[in-house]
Amino acid sequence: MSLDPQTLEPTHFLWAFEDGVATVTLNRPERKNPLTFDSYAELRDTFRELNFTPEVKCVVITGAGGNFSSGGDVHDIIGPLTKMDKAGLLQFTTMTGDLVRAMRACPQPIVAAVEGTCAGAGAILAMASDLRLSAPDSKTAFLFTRVGLSGADMGACAILPRIIGHGRTAELLFTGRNMSAEEGHAWGFYNRIADDVLAEARALARELASGPTLAHAVTKRQLDAEWAVSIETALDMEAEAQAECMQTNDFKRAFQAFAGKHQPVFRGD
Repeated sequence: MSLDPQTLEPTHFLWAFEDGVATVTLNRPERKNPLTFDSYAELRDTFRELNFTPEVKCVVITGAGGNFSSGGDVHDIIGPLTKMDKAGLLQFTTMTGDLVRAMRACPQPIVAAVEGTCAGAGAILAMASDLRLSAPDSKTAFLFTRVGLSGADMGACAILPRIIGHGRTAELLFTGRNMSAEEGHAWGFYNRIADDVLAEARALARELASGPTLAHAVTKRQLDAEWAVSIETALDMEAEAQAECMQTNDFKRAFQAFAGKHQPVFRGD
């Protein structure tokens, strides 16, 4: 059963819904919005439910208080992890990976609005989004090495090279250093830099939400599905995908609008 975007009241983050756009706000500003075992799980479950929530056309994810997220909470997560056995550790790392799976699998485009600190698992949440906007002051760091861990966390070694390239990814994952907003924009991690990044992200999300949302879902699906296939296979996959879109009412509306010399109004069907 799908969630009700009008009445949803999450326990571990804030939720707002307007004009087809859901805004997820990480909300522990006094500590730069770190994640906990419970917030990981609730975020995972929420993104899974979005598969069955067509009223939500696009998602914005951001943080409260001028920071995106400082990553896994040192006291609430890292401390307990040092006392777990292998089975418990694997259960945790699988859960965190499942959050990325859920973000990539949900049909809605996800727009990350990043400012201030964006580190560790916070940087992963930005990475797992479809589009990323940054404030000028953001500092993004995949700092797993700083706590004695590898950069192979929550899909970083698979996804990040596809965004910014292998060499740049290797530098960030080995050193754990900060990537500035300007650097992230130049490298293609950030699509835009904006002074009012949340307003810009919401405007972009509203634009996407007013578009052909079934077609957007197909685009998102194919961007992931075609990572590891040949061009020949990709062409066959895209032929099938586009033929599906050509059967939608939105496609017919677009033609009728073009013929009538007016803008189409898409309805996502």
